[in-house]
Amino acid sequence: MSPMPEEQSVSGRVKSIFFQNPTNFYKILLLEITATNLVWPESEIVVTGNFGDIKEDETYVFTGKLINHPKYGEQFAADNYHSERPTSKVGLVNYLSSDKFPGIGPKTAQKIVDQLGVTAIDQIVKDPKTLVPTGLSPAKRDMLVNNLKANLGMEQVIIGLNEYGITGAMAAKLYTLYADDTLNVIEENPYQLIADVDGIGFRRADQIAAKLNIAADSPQRLGGAVLAVLGELTDGEGDTYVDLPRLLDGAIGLLEGARNVEVSPKQVGAAVVQLAHDHAVVAEDQRVYPAKLYDAEWAIAKRLQMLIREKPELIPEAKLRAAMTKTAAGITYDETQQTAILTALQQSVFVLTGGPGTGKTTVVNGIVRTYAELNDLSLDINQYDEDHPFPIMLAAPTGRAAKRMADTTGLPASTIHRLLGLAVDGTDFEPRDLPTGLLIVDEMSMVDTYLFRILLSALHPGIRLILVGDKDQLPSVGPGQVFADLLRAGVLPAQELTHIHRQDAKSSIIPLAHAINSGQLPADWQQPKPDRSFILCPPNQLATVVGQVAAKAGKKFGLDNMQVLAPMYRGVAGIDQLNPLLQQILNPKKTDRTKEVEFNDRVYRIGDKVLQLVNNPEQNVFNGEIGIIRGITDAKHADTKTDELTIDFDGNELTYPRRDWSKFTLAYATSIHKAQGSEFSLVILPLTLASRRMLRRNLLYTAVTRAKDFLILLGDPRAFTLAVQEVADNRHTSLVARLQTTLPHSPGALPQQADSDQVKEPAPVAAPPSGPVQLTPALVAANSIDPMIGMSGITPHQFMQGENHG
Repeated sequence: MSPMPEEQSVSGRVKSIFFQNPTNFYKILLLEITATNLVWPESEIVVTGNFGDIKEDETYVFTGKLINHPKYGEQFAADNYHSERPTSKVGLVNYLSSDKFPGIGPKTAQKIVDQLGVTAIDQIVKDPKTLVPTGLSPAKRDMLVNNLKANLGMEQVIIGLNEYGITGAMAAKLYTLYADDTLNVIEENPYQLIADVDGIGFRRADQIAAKLNIAADSPQRLGGAVLAVLGELTDGEGDTYVDLPRLLDGAIGLLEGARNVEVSPKQVGAAVVQLAHDHAVVAEDQRVYPAKLYDAEWAIAKRLQMLIREKPELIPEAKLRAAMTKTAAGITYDETQQTAILTALQQSVFVLTGGPGTGKTTVVNGIVRTYAELNDLSLDINQYDEDHPFPIMLAAPTGRAAKRMADTTGLPASTIHRLLGLAVDGTDFEPRDLPTGLLIVDEMSMVDTYLFRILLSALHPGIRLILVGDKDQLPSVGPGQVFADLLRAGVLPAQELTHIHRQDAKSSIIPLAHAINSGQLPADWQQPKPDRSFILCPPNQLATVVGQVAAKAGKKFGLDNMQVLAPMYRGVAGIDQLNPLLQQILNPKKTDRTKEVEFNDRVYRIGDKVLQLVNNPEQNVFNGEIGIIRGITDAKHADTKTDELTIDFDGNELTYPRRDWSKFTLAYATSIHKAQGSEFSLVILPLTLASRRMLRRNLLYTAVTRAKDFLILLGDPRAFTLAVQEVADNRHTSLVARLQTTLPHSPGALPQQADSDQVKEPAPVAAPPSGPVQLTPALVAANSIDPMIGMSGITPHQFMQGENHG
């Protein structure tokens, strides 16, 4: 048997740090060699790798291999490293008694080395308690540990993570989250990473666990798999519980697939019992809930009970009608709208639903103005400031939805997070208490179980809470289907608006949306209309055609008023492919002097349209908001000493250092989910059968209702037909049962329906009519696809000048 090749290593003094990426610890160093087992004729070498807080003029030992970079020549690619430390007791005594550790003289240092040996530094950093037998005072022990960690703490963590196979951006993410406790967290329970860190799933955590010699049938491992499956099916798919047999099957599959070791259902069942004992999950009959979701559903029901129990003062109907009439300002409410306004102002909690064009905004405006009249409140926003805030609260889940609400009411509106004073993406922070008065929350279909619980916890008896939304849109991204469940339970006063107001002879988008919602496609849905068109297109040409359509439409509408929506990120016409393509068309690199920066696999330029991916209430920017890059500052001229991008979110200009660039992405094309709560003058919607698993009626309905003035449908007509026919399954939730247990049936609620009644049978879909706009290779090659088919002479504003029944 041939001997193992000697591990390649190089030691030396870091002369210079050529490059460092603050997002992933990657660095390029110039090393002055003091020792190496390489065949290397020069005195210096370039070293690359993921390192912690490397300091110039300090000496380090690197292990790895010599590589030949195609552009930069031979380099040493390090896969691990450590500071060069004293290897003898004399050297270690001299090091510990140096000026790096004030108060530790040669005698004290000798005592430490005698007690702990030449590995003293590693022992102290790993476990400070090892210093106790040395007799050092607590103050000196703390100083020594803190100074060692300041010099070696990050280094120890990065080295340890490298040994577990965790490098780069993931190592940086873990260190940012746990700091010097990173290795302790991993060694105590590597499966904790699944819940805490995006990008680490069960298999990755299990690989670390295997290196820690955690057995395949360890209760810790079994519990980790159960929680991973439970999280995937709740936070991932939107349920609030999982049936026990499905949970056991999923966990067993995950466990056996990761290590190819048989696991019995009895063992996994015991792990579920232990998790319940530890209050990590709640088991109820055959249903298993994450404890946080179980608590949240009950909390929602009990808070609503508290709000409803204290009835508001009854207002005489004559007084209500007089106030409503006085503030109508020429608007004629139909009977249903009048009932909604009058009922809302007599209730503690009221739910309003309706599709596009049915007058939800009209009712909201009516409620606000009638309430202001009854309470002698001025709606002149100039009379209010930070010390005297506007007395009526309007809120929505996203920044764009809040802006729409403000635009349609003419009054201030904010995101729910900002209203409550929540920190970034925080579900464990205490919200501020909200005053009594009137609170209207729009786009409620987007509000998940966690956020609704937090909102209700900030409300107190005496408030009037109006919840507004479209029950047929996509449910929230997070777990639950709160708005649909509130209506389905039949315990809250509610009103559904059904009569379509916002349409005229030229408008076809709203009737199309209502037809889709009823399970139909109109017979002429592929025929050109003044405000919409359909382009038949095979999948392999779809991305190119979307680009051609966007290029022409962009000149007419501009980036802000036009949006490409797609159901999936991957695939031939997925968001990941469309965004760089549309960027090259709508914001290309015009000359060699055009400023641009690279991040991961993306390029950003001034003028790019970007999408915020996380909530940041402190900066007043929220998940789903779209902004434009206004400036690029290179590291030499930036205060943070790293590249910076300046992004404009509707007049709110924010600066993002490179470490924060993962918080946004290109937004020329976005998912339909991300577009919820927004409207655009023009929506371009490509669909193919490659998105089959995503195609559902509520997805298509939500996409179509994002178009305010014009709609362009592209792709395979069978994909649209399939989407209309496929009704989304109800999510597994228990909120209806909690509400019905806690609250009595409300006479003003919508009629209750069994869950099975929620699924609408699809009506027959019309056969494709003759004469659709047929795409041919010649048209593509000629770059002659016209997105304005049938729309000649039409402007975006013509459709908004009709009735004001919005």
